[in-house]
Amino acid sequence: MAMSAVYLDNNASTRVDPSVLDAMLPWFTGNWGNASSKHGFGMDAAGAIQKARRQVRTMVGAEMDSEIVLTSGGTESDNMAILSALDNRLDRDEIVVTEVEHPAVLAMCDHLSRTKGVKVVRVGVDSFGRVDLRAFRTAIGPRTAVVCAMWANNETGNVHPVRVMAEMAHAEGALFFSDAVQAAGRLDIDVASTGVDFLSISSHKFHGPKGAGALYVKQGLRTHACLHGGRQERGRRAGTENVPAIVGMGRAAAIAQGRTYQDAKHQESLRNRLRDGLVARFPDCKELGDPDHRLSNTLCVAFEEIEGEDLVTLLGREGVHVSSGSACAAGSNQPSHVLRAMKVPFARIRGAVRFSLSRESIATEIDTVLEVLPAVVAKLRSAGTLRHVA
Repeated sequence: MAMSAVYLDNNASTRVDPSVLDAMLPWFTGNWGNASSKHGFGMDAAGAIQKARRQVRTMVGAEMDSEIVLTSGGTESDNMAILSALDNRLDRDEIVVTEVEHPAVLAMCDHLSRTKGVKVVRVGVDSFGRVDLRAFRTAIGPRTAVVCAMWANNETGNVHPVRVMAEMAHAEGALFFSDAVQAAGRLDIDVASTGVDFLSISSHKFHGPKGAGALYVKQGLRTHACLHGGRQERGRRAGTENVPAIVGMGRAAAIAQGRTYQDAKHQESLRNRLRDGLVARFPDCKELGDPDHRLSNTLCVAFEEIEGEDLVTLLGREGVHVSSGSACAAGSNQPSHVLRAMKVPFARIRGAVRFSLSRESIATEIDTVLEVLPAVVAKLRSAGTLRHVA
């Protein structure tokens, strides 16, 4: 892509920070050893992994290095968290989840329901995407093994009251798991004070590399190993460690830890600039999500009389890269389960688009979007209902 491209799809993935790349490069070339080897090369790699683990531990507020399990990313961490929770509550066979969880959580729950007979209780949200806390509390019972509630939603940016939800889970003896993939690096996270038992993060959401993530497991809880083989990660995750990616994740975590508030204020200012500009140009444009409890970098809106996917395509041709709010699973034509759970009218779901910023976003990029968008929307509306952008 040209350097002039406008990239506002940071909830999908962020650019690797240059200093993160610098930290990674030596582990591809000069320090290529296997961390399980007992010679100098291996010991150097093992030391680098432990440093990264400490950096991740600090980022999420864990008390001990051993509470951090290094994984390949959010999906593996989500899956491991749910299976681990069930292993720790063998006398219970129910999972409570919100309807707006990431597919990595919902698909695992559905799999366990089909194959293991685990009962999955889904709790709805209101039209702003806020979890119904009364229904949430009612759903948790003596057979609930784990309650799953994401810290921040990937589509709307909604931030959920995880501390309150964790207290509700613990009141019934259930464990609490939060998918914090979108929150890490954007919000201050403290697992100890929040009461989280399991928490997942993914490096590429906070300017680290893809292929690295982590699962926080509260001290004293068993971890379900999804991969079997060697004794890496204290026997909790077999397989040779991806040292460059782990080092990069650690460095990215350390950078984010020191600038969360600064970045949030910067992104909020730009997001509000974008929102106000959209409202001025498109009075019928509908903002989706909770405006009072939302990530500072996320704006999800719905346009009337157009297809969001077509809008994304045409904006891409103009060098503006965003995502459709009705993002579908590969091979599926089903619209966003998050927006459906919010009971957004289908016509609006079809026209939903998500803009997600990063600390690297700048005002001129927002102005470019506002300059390009009217002509693109007008073109789509003049063509009628499009499913065939040529």
